[in-house]
Amino acid sequence: MSYLLLFLAVVLGYGIAVFFQKKGIKQMPQILAFSGAFLLSITLFELLPEVFESENEHIGLYIMLGILLQIVLDFFSKGAEHGHVHISTTQTSFPWLLFFSLAIHALLEGFPVTHNESMLVGVIVHKIPIVIILTLFFQRANFGRATTLVFLFLFACMTPLGTWFSTEIDLLKEYAVPINSIAIGIFLHVSTTILFESSKDHKFNLVKLLSIILGIVLAYFV
Repeated sequence: MSYLLLFLAVVLGYGIAVFFQKKGIKQMPQILAFSGAFLLSITLFELLPEVFESENEHIGLYIMLGILLQIVLDFFSKGAEHGHVHISTTQTSFPWLLFFSLAIHALLEGFPVTHNESMLVGVIVHKIPIVIILTLFFQRANFGRATTLVFLFLFACMTPLGTWFSTEIDLLKEYAVPINSIAIGIFLHVSTTILFESSKDHKFNLVKLLSIILGIVLAYFV
Protein backbone atom coordinates (compact mmCIF):
# COMPACT_ATOMS: atom_id res chain seq x y z
CA MET A 1 0.00 0.00 0.00
CA SER A 2 2.84 2.41 0.79
CA TYR A 3 4.25 1.88 -2.72
CA LEU A 4 0.93 2.86 -4.25
CA LEU A 5 0.45 5.91 -2.02
CA LEU A 6 3.92 7.23 -2.82
CA PHE A 7 3.24 6.84 -6.52
CA LEU A 8 -0.22 8.40 -6.26
CA ALA A 9 1.26 11.45 -4.48
CA VAL A 10 2.98 12.34 -7.75
CA VAL A 11 -0.21 11.66 -9.72
CA LEU A 12 -2.16 13.93 -7.36
CA GLY A 13 0.44 16.70 -7.62
CA TYR A 14 0.32 16.52 -11.40
CA GLY A 15 -3.49 16.59 -11.41
CA ILE A 16 -3.59 19.66 -9.17
CA ALA A 17 -1.05 21.45 -11.38
CA VAL A 18 -3.03 20.68 -14.55
CA PHE A 19 -6.26 21.88 -12.93
CA PHE A 20 -4.72 25.19 -11.81
CA GLN A 21 -2.34 25.70 -14.75
CA LYS A 22 -4.14 28.77 -16.09
CA LYS A 23 -4.84 30.49 -12.77
CA GLY A 24 -1.70 29.43 -10.93
CA ILE A 25 -1.68 28.78 -7.20
CA LYS A 26 -1.19 31.99 -5.23
CA GLN A 27 -1.06 30.09 -1.93
CA MET A 28 1.98 28.07 -3.01
CA PRO A 29 4.35 29.75 -0.48
CA GLN A 30 1.99 28.85 2.37
CA ILE A 31 1.58 25.29 1.07
CA LEU A 32 5.35 24.92 0.88
CA ALA A 33 5.76 26.35 4.38
CA PHE A 34 3.23 23.86 5.72
CA SER A 35 4.92 20.93 3.96
CA GLY A 36 8.35 22.02 5.18
CA ALA A 37 7.18 22.35 8.78
CA PHE A 38 5.36 19.02 8.59
CA LEU A 39 8.35 17.15 7.15
CA LEU A 40 10.75 18.72 9.65
CA SER A 41 8.47 17.88 12.58
CA ILE A 42 7.89 14.29 11.48
CA THR A 43 11.65 13.85 11.08
CA LEU A 44 12.33 15.18 14.58
CA PHE A 45 9.39 13.44 16.27
CA GLU A 46 9.67 10.04 14.59
CA LEU A 47 12.81 9.30 12.61
CA LEU A 48 15.48 10.98 14.73
CA PRO A 49 14.57 9.16 17.99
CA GLU A 50 14.34 5.91 16.03
CA VAL A 51 17.92 6.06 14.72
CA PHE A 52 19.32 7.15 18.08
CA GLU A 53 17.83 4.03 19.68
CA SER A 54 20.54 2.07 17.86
CA GLU A 55 23.27 3.81 19.92
CA ASN A 56 25.42 4.09 16.81
CA GLU A 57 28.19 6.57 17.64
CA HIS A 58 28.43 7.75 14.02
CA ILE A 59 24.82 8.93 13.61
CA GLY A 60 25.81 12.59 13.74
CA LEU A 61 28.36 12.00 10.98
CA TYR A 62 25.79 10.27 8.79
CA ILE A 63 23.32 13.12 9.28
CA MET A 64 25.97 15.64 8.24
CA LEU A 65 26.74 13.48 5.20
CA GLY A 66 23.05 13.65 4.32
CA ILE A 67 23.07 17.43 4.59
CA LEU A 68 26.19 17.63 2.45
CA LEU A 69 24.72 15.23 -0.11
CA GLN A 70 21.60 17.37 -0.41
CA ILE A 71 23.73 20.48 -0.93
CA VAL A 72 25.48 18.69 -3.80
CA LEU A 73 22.13 17.58 -5.25
CA ASP A 74 20.86 21.16 -4.99
CA PHE A 75 23.81 22.26 -7.12
CA PHE A 76 22.56 20.09 -9.98
CA SER A 77 18.80 20.42 -9.44
CA LYS A 78 18.96 24.18 -8.74
CA GLY A 79 16.83 23.71 -5.64
CA ALA A 80 13.90 21.77 -7.10
CA GLU A 81 13.71 19.60 -3.95
CA HIS A 82 12.57 22.62 -1.97
CA GLY A 83 10.35 24.29 -4.52
CA HIS A 84 12.68 26.19 -6.84
CA VAL A 85 13.25 25.29 -10.47
CA HIS A 86 15.81 27.41 -12.30
CA ILE A 87 16.58 25.43 -15.44
CA SER A 88 16.43 27.37 -18.71
CA THR A 89 12.96 28.05 -20.07
CA THR A 90 14.36 27.60 -23.58
CA GLN A 91 15.54 24.05 -22.90
CA THR A 92 13.63 21.47 -24.91
CA SER A 93 15.69 18.33 -24.29
CA PHE A 94 15.06 16.02 -21.37
CA PRO A 95 16.49 17.67 -18.19
CA TRP A 96 18.80 14.82 -17.17
CA LEU A 97 20.72 16.67 -14.44
CA LEU A 98 17.48 17.72 -12.78
CA PHE A 99 16.11 14.20 -13.06
CA PHE A 100 19.14 12.39 -11.63
CA SER A 101 19.44 14.75 -8.67
CA LEU A 102 15.73 14.46 -7.89
CA ALA A 103 15.89 10.69 -8.44
CA ILE A 104 18.66 10.25 -5.86
CA HIS A 105 16.76 12.47 -3.43
CA ALA A 106 13.51 10.55 -3.98
CA LEU A 107 15.21 7.16 -3.78
CA LEU A 108 16.69 7.93 -0.35
CA GLU A 109 13.32 9.28 0.81
CA GLY A 110 11.91 5.81 0.39
CA PHE A 111 14.19 4.07 2.90
CA PRO A 112 12.83 5.51 6.19
CA VAL A 113 9.25 5.01 5.00
CA THR A 114 9.58 1.28 5.65
CA HIS A 115 7.39 0.27 8.65
CA ASN A 116 6.94 3.95 9.55
CA GLU A 117 3.52 5.30 8.59
CA SER A 118 4.28 8.77 9.98
CA MET A 119 7.30 9.15 7.70
CA LEU A 120 5.15 7.90 4.82
CA VAL A 121 2.70 10.74 5.43
CA GLY A 122 5.57 13.22 5.81
CA VAL A 123 7.14 12.24 2.49
CA ILE A 124 3.78 12.40 0.71
CA VAL A 125 3.03 15.87 2.10
CA HIS A 126 6.50 16.98 0.98
CA LYS A 127 6.24 15.41 -2.47
CA ILE A 128 2.87 16.79 -3.63
CA PRO A 129 3.77 20.53 -3.71
CA ILE A 130 7.15 19.78 -5.30
CA VAL A 131 5.41 17.90 -8.13
CA ILE A 132 2.94 20.76 -8.55
CA ILE A 133 5.81 23.23 -8.94
CA LEU A 134 7.72 20.95 -11.33
CA THR A 135 4.65 20.41 -13.50
CA LEU A 136 3.75 24.10 -13.66
CA PHE A 137 7.33 24.97 -14.57
CA PHE A 138 7.49 22.35 -17.32
CA GLN A 139 4.25 23.69 -18.77
CA ARG A 140 5.44 27.29 -18.73
CA ALA A 141 8.80 26.28 -20.18
CA ASN A 142 6.94 24.63 -23.08
CA PHE A 143 8.23 21.15 -22.42
CA GLY A 144 6.21 18.60 -24.36
CA ARG A 145 3.56 16.67 -22.49
CA ALA A 146 5.36 13.42 -23.24
CA THR A 147 8.59 14.74 -21.71
CA THR A 148 6.73 15.94 -18.62
CA LEU A 149 4.87 12.65 -18.15
CA VAL A 150 7.98 10.51 -18.65
CA PHE A 151 9.90 12.66 -16.18
CA LEU A 152 7.17 12.49 -13.55
CA PHE A 153 6.55 8.76 -14.08
CA LEU A 154 10.21 7.92 -13.53
CA PHE A 155 10.34 10.32 -10.58
CA ALA A 156 7.21 8.70 -9.11
CA CYS A 157 8.88 5.28 -9.24
CA MET A 158 12.00 6.30 -7.30
CA THR A 159 10.64 6.60 -3.75
CA PRO A 160 8.70 3.29 -3.89
CA LEU A 161 11.87 1.76 -5.33
CA GLY A 162 13.84 3.01 -2.32
CA THR A 163 11.26 1.47 -0.01
CA TRP A 164 11.46 -1.82 -1.90
CA PHE A 165 15.27 -1.82 -1.69
CA SER A 166 15.12 -1.30 2.07
CA THR A 167 12.79 -4.25 2.60
CA GLU A 168 14.05 -6.75 0.04
CA ILE A 169 17.84 -6.37 -0.11
CA ASP A 170 19.51 -7.93 2.93
CA LEU A 171 22.73 -5.91 2.61
CA LEU A 172 20.79 -2.65 2.77
CA LYS A 173 18.84 -3.91 5.79
CA GLU A 174 22.17 -4.17 7.66
CA TYR A 175 22.88 -0.51 6.91
CA ALA A 176 19.39 0.76 7.71
CA VAL A 177 20.56 3.10 10.49
CA PRO A 178 23.28 4.85 8.43
CA ILE A 179 20.96 5.18 5.43
CA ASN A 180 18.09 6.51 7.55
CA SER A 181 20.50 8.94 9.22
CA ILE A 182 21.58 10.22 5.81
CA ALA A 183 17.88 10.61 4.96
CA ILE A 184 17.46 12.66 8.15
CA GLY A 185 20.19 15.01 6.96
CA ILE A 186 18.43 15.35 3.61
CA PHE A 187 15.08 16.04 5.28
CA LEU A 188 16.59 18.58 7.66
CA HIS A 189 18.26 20.49 4.84
CA VAL A 190 15.24 20.44 2.54
CA SER A 191 12.63 21.29 5.17
CA THR A 192 14.55 24.16 6.77
CA THR A 193 15.39 25.59 3.34
CA ILE A 194 11.70 25.50 2.44
CA LEU A 195 10.83 27.36 5.64
CA PHE A 196 13.27 30.18 4.93
CA GLU A 197 12.68 30.44 1.18
CA SER A 198 8.92 30.09 0.87
CA SER A 199 8.15 33.78 1.33
CA LYS A 200 9.23 36.94 -0.41
CA ASP A 201 12.51 38.43 0.86
CA HIS A 202 12.68 35.53 3.36
CA LYS A 203 10.33 37.40 5.73
CA PHE A 204 7.72 35.68 7.85
CA ASN A 205 4.11 36.84 7.71
CA LEU A 206 1.09 35.82 9.75
CA VAL A 207 -0.34 33.39 7.18
CA LYS A 208 3.01 31.67 6.74
CA LEU A 209 3.50 31.51 10.51
CA LEU A 210 0.08 29.90 10.94
CA SER A 211 0.87 27.43 8.15
CA ILE A 212 4.08 26.43 9.93
CA ILE A 213 2.33 26.06 13.29
CA LEU A 214 -0.42 23.96 11.68
CA GLY A 215 2.22 21.72 10.08
CA ILE A 216 3.97 21.19 13.40
CA VAL A 217 0.76 20.48 15.33
CA LEU A 218 -0.59 18.01 12.76
CA ALA A 219 2.77 16.24 12.58
CA TYR A 220 2.73 15.80 16.35
CA PHE A 221 -0.59 13.96 16.21
CA VAL A 222 0.18 11.83 13.13
